[in-house]
Amino acid sequence: MADPPQILVIDDDAELCELLAELLGQEGYAVESARDAATGLARAQERSFTLVVLDVMLPGMNGFEVLTRLRQSSRVPVLMLTARGEDVDRIVGLEMGADDYLPKPFNPRELVARVRALHRRAMATAAPGPADAQSVLTVDDLELLPSARRVRVRGEDVRLTTAEYDLLEVLVRQAGAVVSREELARRVLGRRLAAYDRGIDMHVSNLRKKLGPGPSGGERIKTVRSAGYILARERP
Repeated sequence: MADPPQILVIDDDAELCELLAELLGQEGYAVESARDAATGLARAQERSFTLVVLDVMLPGMNGFEVLTRLRQSSRVPVLMLTARGEDVDRIVGLEMGADDYLPKPFNPRELVARVRALHRRAMATAAPGPADAQSVLTVDDLELLPSARRVRVRGEDVRLTTAEYDLLEVLVRQAGAVVSREELARRVLGRRLAAYDRGIDMHVSNLRKKLGPGPSGGERIKTVRSAGYILARERP
């Protein structure tokens, strides 16, 4: 029998940790909790978790610093918990490599739903089909190797988070066509796009920075107002 998926919750709220352990346990997850940043970071670096739930406000160092250090060595999906109304926290978290965010206070079952969505997406993208085993997706000087979840620009490797890679693959497979924000949210985050939700926009912004301009110096991922995003294809 396979071991259950491992979830690490880093939050100093003992009651919330216990509640999430119970709810996620009912969904088949094994939950471990850490009540301070240093302990949580050490556990995340020492062990292989399926997903990390990370609060921004932590004793010792904040969640942003934990995320920054974690991203130096791990691409584990991270769901950040932010203060309600603090848009800057959500933006900063996504810029630093979080895969999704949830503002506090929240319905714990909404967090369980977010965890399930991120887990399903991670499992789906971790096992490419036979057709992808040796394939390379190429758009101009950009290459994707789905079997290895690897990205190269002009022959140089580009390190992406799980969500960033998933979003880029959707755009690459539909290069030259507009992909709506709603479709990207469904396929990348595994959920519907909420009102004022900037998650997809921030992942696109991160991709633009990491990938750089296209071969001619123009914007590689273009915004189509009121429609979505398009990965520009410069060469036939």
